[in-house]
Amino acid sequence: MTDSPTPRIALALGGGSARGLAHCVVLEALDELGIKPAVIAGTSMGAVCGALYASGMSAREMQAGFETQFLSRTQFFKNAARKLRGNLSTLWSLRSPGIVDNVSLFEMLLPDALHRDFDSLKIPFLAVAADFYGIEQVLLDHGPLIPALAASCALPGLTHPVVIGDRVLIDGGYINPLPFDAVREMADITIAVDVTGDPQRRPGTRVPSTMEAATGATQLLFHSITREKLKHMRPDILIRPKVGAFAAFDYFRIHEIFAAAESAREDLKRQLSQKLESAG
Repeated sequence: MTDSPTPRIALALGGGSARGLAHCVVLEALDELGIKPAVIAGTSMGAVCGALYASGMSAREMQAGFETQFLSRTQFFKNAARKLRGNLSTLWSLRSPGIVDNVSLFEMLLPDALHRDFDSLKIPFLAVAADFYGIEQVLLDHGPLIPALAASCALPGLTHPVVIGDRVLIDGGYINPLPFDAVREMADITIAVDVTGDPQRRPGTRVPSTMEAATGATQLLFHSITREKLKHMRPDILIRPKVGAFAAFDYFRIHEIFAAAESAREDLKRQLSQKLESAG
């Protein structure tokens, strides 16, 4: 907490794969209110969105960037193929062709704004990863951004773990999918955006594919960890975009995800305005 006349805002953006695209819409609320967070923490896709926002991008600029990548499945793979020329060996090996090197992938896909160090960001930022052997949370806040974001998003079975220093790191969602506790002592008002999804009761008994089951189980785990955590501590403002209907890799349903997040943006504007008014 601080004695500043203007309350300091801490922002925590949770993990949820494609569902995390909703962060771009929710962040419009801050832009429309003319508010910049004092600190941002992000897990997995929340780390990517948090780093982009901390770099100085507006929420609308973030949306436009993701739309350019994911508006068309065909165009996405054409662009990826063009960037892959001569670099295929950095992404895959013949020993494990189904496993991607996340650092190489992010170097190709993420914009130039993230090809820099933490200390170049305009807002202090923390990326959450999980220490595979240490079985503990790791808060990454210095050094190159790309390896830190790759570590925060390193889903086992799909991407290689990322080695930073003497730690082997995997997706931060396995230990802290909604990292508001990492920043709540740094500000007066803590906002957490949970994109682990609301429960969806679907008719029928269609059995998911192996990939759907694996990624869906990860989302289930993230949701369960978050639910249990919220029983013991809560942020000042909790925002939950209605993105439970989207699967982990529904990136090409980007416009539907954006539309589903509109009500969450308005919810954040309302709740934050009330908090600020109460603070005088």
